[in-house]
Amino acid sequence: MRVFLIAGEASGDKLGAALMAGLKQLRSDVEFRGVAGVLMQGEGMESLFDMGELSVMGLAEVLPKYRHLKRRIRQTAQAVLDWKPDVLITIDSPDFCLRVARAVRGNANIRTVHYVAPSVWAWRPGRAEKMAPYIDQVLALLPFEPPYMEAAGMQCDFVGHPVVAEPVVTPEQAMGFRKENGLGEGPVILALPGSRRQEITRMAPVFGEALREVLKRSGPAHIVVPAAAPVAPMVRQMVESWPGKPLILDPRDMPTDTAETRKRHAFAAADVALAASGTVSLELSAAATPMVIAHDVNWLSWQIMSRMIKVDTVTLPNLICAKNIIPEFLGPACRPGPIAAALVDLMQNQDARTAQLAAMKETMLQLGRGGDAPGLRAARAVLEGLAHVRPASRL
Repeated sequence: MRVFLIAGEASGDKLGAALMAGLKQLRSDVEFRGVAGVLMQGEGMESLFDMGELSVMGLAEVLPKYRHLKRRIRQTAQAVLDWKPDVLITIDSPDFCLRVARAVRGNANIRTVHYVAPSVWAWRPGRAEKMAPYIDQVLALLPFEPPYMEAAGMQCDFVGHPVVAEPVVTPEQAMGFRKENGLGEGPVILALPGSRRQEITRMAPVFGEALREVLKRSGPAHIVVPAAAPVAPMVRQMVESWPGKPLILDPRDMPTDTAETRKRHAFAAADVALAASGTVSLELSAAATPMVIAHDVNWLSWQIMSRMIKVDTVTLPNLICAKNIIPEFLGPACRPGPIAAALVDLMQNQDARTAQLAAMKETMLQLGRGGDAPGLRAARAVLEGLAHVRPASRL
């Protein structure tokens, strides 16, 4: 069985690795090709090119690299057509992945699966209808997403998120992380400015100033900065001017499994976290780490997005629980002063922490904690979907 997968960023790499593990559990004859990060490569795939080339966000950020991305789209689509897989699975990164899927389905009747439903419930609802001619099946991370995809004519399966299947860190392991890294008894603040280059460039200075203000108001604290491997050198450079001599967790000097374990321990060891918006909010929820979310994009991108968004929060635990418990600072509101004030309040206000912890527990239950691993559920959905054959699309 041949499976071609494409991931374009760290969160997609994580989803893809769990899916690959699930497919290998269910099928002994599975082969993989595609575009992958370190986690998917660890499951047995050689990447067509560096996944980091696709980690671009925001309209203004994409434009300078448009021609290069177009070449990669053509290259990737041709690789799919040449290999003739049983299924093409594209993982998130819709600007790249869906263009590849469209090109493939315009030339061959290869089954296409898109992993991570577009957030049509939040903005641009017409995206589902546009996908339907060339996407056969969608694997959804959130329980309320299937009806949106099914209404547009695609099969959609809620498979949960791999975060709910990760090992739960014990208090002893969290304390061990603090001791091993000389963090002592003081507060530990986790800082997560993003996994994409443009994101880190924009957010790291804001995070640094916010943390400086936090230390002024609340006293000494330990700052821990987990870095994704593709951007670790950039993270080191960007946090040099931060206060408190941050501890940078660089995964490049150790096996992937070891790096992931250390990251989970760091999440559980932290008292609070400041994070860019994204999947990391679910990782923090799994670790029961109270958080503040802050995110900004290019001015032009924000002007467009703010006019199109249909929800009043973008933080996933808030959406899943239908409660705006986790404070977020987006676009023009993403300023160091207010962010620092929210962090200090979270460090000192037990009621606020308790409310967040309750929302995090509910989030994990709704996403399937305690059931089959989402990667296995996704793999099972893909295999079951292969039984559904439809005529080639006319694009």
